[in-house]
Amino acid sequence: MAKILIVDDEPRIRELIREHLQYAGYTCDEAADGSAALARVSAAGYDLVILDLMMPFMDGMTCLREMRTRRINTPVIILTARGEEYDKLAGLEGGADDYVVKPFSPRELVARVKAVLNRTLVHTDAAGTVMTYGQLSIDTASHTVRVAGEEVPLTPKEFDLLVFLASNKGIALSREKILQKVWNYDYFGEDRTVDTHVKMLRGHLGACRGYIVTVWGIGYKFDPDGRR
Repeated sequence: MAKILIVDDEPRIRELIREHLQYAGYTCDEAADGSAALARVSAAGYDLVILDLMMPFMDGMTCLREMRTRRINTPVIILTARGEEYDKLAGLEGGADDYVVKPFSPRELVARVKAVLNRTLVHTDAAGTVMTYGQLSIDTASHTVRVAGEEVPLTPKEFDLLVFLASNKGIALSREKILQKVWNYDYFGEDRTVDTHVKMLRGHLGACRGYIVTVWGIGYKFDPDGRR
């Protein structure tokens, strides 16, 4: 049973989220600000954090960045105000796996929680495969990625994205297909989510960033043998 930390300074919001997640079968803890959340995730293991951005003492963005700095790679869904495009992009670039806009539908939030937790890509190869392309190696058993022998820190969603692209080497994949397979989105999600994660993933891959090729008008493909 997945354990989820709900972080929001509004008790009514936390209660609403907790009720729906518990009904869906999840175990939930709560925190009222980023500082308390950071202490909890540092001391206990969570499968997912739902993190509001606008909070006192320590805001959600600061908490998220501190988590990633400490190599706490627990998946994070951020809660943002409607229309705040900057917050969405900043959250994704800061290491969030997804976002939900306030006011939100509890059913949509539960669906996104299930999508983030349903890591089919991580569990498809129980034996563990090491995929090697030039200086890049991807170990699906240990969930580690190395470039020229140096380990590259990726969030769980960045890792899933890289595995999906590499598993479809040479195939042009639309943003819609990537959303369906990596985020498990059939009816919601935005192209910008894919673009932002590809941008971050390329940044992490350094000398191998060119392995992920933009296919104009379609999406992306993994092409480690192409000319760059």
